[in-house]
Amino acid sequence: MIIVDTHPHLYSEDNKKYPPIENPYRPPEGKGTLEHLRREMAANRVSKAVLIQTSTYYRWDQRFICDTVVADPERFTGVVTPSPDDPHSPDLLWALVKRHGIRGMRSIVAADGQFDCDGVHQLWKVAGELGVVVNPLLSLDRADQLAGVLERFPDQPVVLDHCLNLNVGPNFTRTLDKVLGLARYPNLVAKLTNIPTGSAEEFPCSDLHDTYRRIIDTYTPDRCVWGSAFPCELWCPKVTYGQHLQIFTNELGLDEEEKAAILGRTAMRLWFEGRE
Repeated sequence: MIIVDTHPHLYSEDNKKYPPIENPYRPPEGKGTLEHLRREMAANRVSKAVLIQTSTYYRWDQRFICDTVVADPERFTGVVTPSPDDPHSPDLLWALVKRHGIRGMRSIVAADGQFDCDGVHQLWKVAGELGVVVNPLLSLDRADQLAGVLERFPDQPVVLDHCLNLNVGPNFTRTLDKVLGLARYPNLVAKLTNIPTGSAEEFPCSDLHDTYRRIIDTYTPDRCVWGSAFPCELWCPKVTYGQHLQIFTNELGLDEEEKAAILGRTAMRLWFEGRE
């Protein structure tokens, strides 16, 4: 079974070549590096990874993720994060895809807090022309705006990062209802990264197992992908990389066909198959 990690963040050890932003959100010493990711992937039989631009460390500087993909295109592709407020972002996205093997764009709100807006629309238009996947990073308060953009771009492959940041808490039911409701858009895929961060329990985070089975059943396994949120030491410290994967291989009660789709087949179709 091919396993694809659709959500690692990377941090370069060369701060001169790839300088971080002021006051970056840092992983523990020695964690989050390319070599660390390679070790985790090898130890857990993960074949490929879809690297996500580490905006909390590099903001708009996409060079490290692009250089990493170019150096090992068989194993890695990437998702960059252009600014919806920068009029040059559509041209930048075009260049990053054509020159560096990038296969995805993370889509965020504009500076004024809006998502269903011209800056976002322009980036989605270019993503469609390039044939790359869009990853919206949004919470409950922008779910209706996401629906509006999905209506506008019905043929665009879209992967919902972190399931609207679904967490056990006061907004849990409302958020889950929105996540399930968005399944009506057939071009939308659910990224199942948030069990450890959304759970109120330690591993195996059993309080969210039924919830995520419901999401999987609603979207179907062919519209779901797994991602580690690497480095787990920073983003979901209650589990290790192996334990995060184990939730899907052992704890959720998935059958072999469901595992094959969620852990690899859907991600391969979205990010790796048909690459130039």
